[in-house]
Amino acid sequence: MILKLMKQAVPIAVVETTKADPRIKLIAAKIKKENYKPEALIEILHTAQNAYGYLPIPVLSYITKSLKLPPARVFAAVTFYHFFSLKSKGEHTCLVCTGTACYVKGANAILKELEKEFGIKAGQVTADEKLGIQVARCVGACGLAPVVVVDDEVEAKVSADHIVQEIRAKILEHEPT
Repeated sequence: MILKLMKQAVPIAVVETTKADPRIKLIAAKIKKENYKPEALIEILHTAQNAYGYLPIPVLSYITKSLKLPPARVFAAVTFYHFFSLKSKGEHTCLVCTGTACYVKGANAILKELEKEFGIKAGQVTADEKLGIQVARCVGACGLAPVVVVDDEVEAKVSADHIVQEIRAKILEHEPT
């Protein structure tokens, strides 16, 4: 199914490359820097993931065409490595550690409060794509339990109210006035 979408998306990707989207320009520059070598696929996918936050199908099609690779090879790399995502994780991300120490110190209550406040479950993104909530088995910071990682910043010994307020503030600070 995804491979079929990638083949259909090639004309869309070509049209998008003519636009002034700085993300596409960044990916194109990386492809050029790597001399269009298929061996640079992982580095180019990292560039695209960093630019978009995930890997949209038209972007994968653009990369496939630029590197003259079969769509199956690109899709295999994307689905093999856990870093890559085909779905948006949200403009802001909230990762709740559910390891033993965090769980004992209230991680489940924090997760439930986040789900209630933002109307989504773990693994989902809000309809406006402002927030994605994830869970991890352990982030390796047991002495700081409970731990929540918000936009790649580790928050230690947190309460549900604190995290909800922090996320709301981050969402508001990025909204246009």
